[in-house]
Amino acid sequence: MIEKVNPKHPDKIADRVAGAIVDLAYKKMSNPLVAVEVLLGHGNIHIIIETNVKYTKKEINEIVKRIVGVVKVDLVIVKQDIYLSNNQKDKMRCGDNGIFKGVPLSKEEKKLSRIAHDIYKEYPYDGKYVLDGDRLIICQSNADSKELQKKYKKAFINPLGDWIGGIDVDSGATNRKLGSDMGRSITGGGLHGKDLSKADVSVNIYAFQKAQKTKKEVNLSCAIGDDCIDGLAYEEIVKIAKKYIDDIGGFEKFAEWGLY
Repeated sequence: MIEKVNPKHPDKIADRVAGAIVDLAYKKMSNPLVAVEVLLGHGNIHIIIETNVKYTKKEINEIVKRIVGVVKVDLVIVKQDIYLSNNQKDKMRCGDNGIFKGVPLSKEEKKLSRIAHDIYKEYPYDGKYVLDGDRLIICQSNADSKELQKKYKKAFINPLGDWIGGIDVDSGATNRKLGSDMGRSITGGGLHGKDLSKADVSVNIYAFQKAQKTKKEVNLSCAIGDDCIDGLAYEEIVKIAKKYIDDIGGFEKFAEWGLY
């Protein structure tokens, strides 16, 4: 049983805004320290940024306007905690405590991901999809349910009828759709709105990729300040995660669909 949401779901819009803010941090600095939380909906967006990067309100407003549209922006920017900053002073170290799990993708997860991507290509609007065994549930806004039914004949489509969706219907928050982003690899740490020193990003990506390669479940843990995980220097874990992020086009692109 698995769920996917598309990049226009309100929670994913929040993730994308956070990702774009992290992308901007990496344009300004090679190893920025940044953590972003976003809550949006009903004409408002609230953004908290903890960072050592110098952002301007204009830069953040431009990101919001591009991704969300015209909404009222409540922005708080504060300095990164001094202890967290000092943790990265002389070398790259694990930036958080946590447990991390990577699980090989199942046929069900791969199937639903293909379905979600295919529907989104035709209907690039708010949508959510669930696959439970042979039962496929499709909730796709701004779509003709009858047309979708022709393609997905056995699916349960738009149970409340055709709908509009978006942030005027529902609110969105960062890292609220980790099941959609990580499948059975989900753990406590959120993927989005953080720089690569944060283990929630780098170690989750590393564990997920290792699981796909080895076809075995991967379980890891780390403490803040660790400089070695799974027999690798933390700097190497970060390099692996950075390559993954760069290959898919950045943190905002990463936020669209998560790890698969």
